[in-house]
Amino acid sequence: MMFHILLIEDDDRLATVIKRGLEESGYQLTLAYDGQMGQKLAMQEKYDVIITDIILPKINGLDLCKHLKLYKPEVPILMLTALGTTDDKVEGFDAGADDYLVKPFEFRELEVRVRALAKRQQFASRSAVGDSLTIADLQMNTHTKTVYRSGTEISLTPKEFHLLEYMMRNRDRVLPRSEISEKVWKTTFDTGTNFIDVYINYLRKKIDRDYSVKLIHTKPGMGFIFREEK
Repeated sequence: MMFHILLIEDDDRLATVIKRGLEESGYQLTLAYDGQMGQKLAMQEKYDVIITDIILPKINGLDLCKHLKLYKPEVPILMLTALGTTDDKVEGFDAGADDYLVKPFEFRELEVRVRALAKRQQFASRSAVGDSLTIADLQMNTHTKTVYRSGTEISLTPKEFHLLEYMMRNRDRVLPRSEISEKVWKTTFDTGTNFIDVYINYLRKKIDRDYSVKLIHTKPGMGFIFREEK
């Protein structure tokens, strides 16, 4: 199967290099050189993966990602950008990005990430079914993308939802940061980064802070465990 990729990149030279490389790897590529055109193409056509820069003319990549995740949440988005701080990455994932790659990059890594996102999307579209997860008074519906605790709906970003889902599916088991990085973000963050801890803290504030029964627990030197504990 030939995967169809939308690349939104205002650097003509880089866009040409990426397009040629991915086409040689067997992908079909469509190019857009600004956020407005990228948004128009994304809404008109079906793509298996969207690759977008953040700093773009007309509509920036963050606003573009937020818009697309409202109307086409099933399409994976990879942000390809020179903005590489932890805060930049958090902002990108909060906007709805499924993956994040910092320039300069090795083309092989880009191709591997695109392939993983495309295959994951292909599998998800074939096997998507409603599903409900419950631990203590926390309930998640993976079909409607809703989370409730004690009957109160909790608003989560797409990446927070995916992180919580992974932890709920792996309850009562210590999850190392490396595993969370690989399974939730489909990547490996640099050793020593507090990126995972930042997102764990986001979840704690939303699902644990106002409740006596805590669900997310830190195991020093090992990782995190999701279980009911008073």
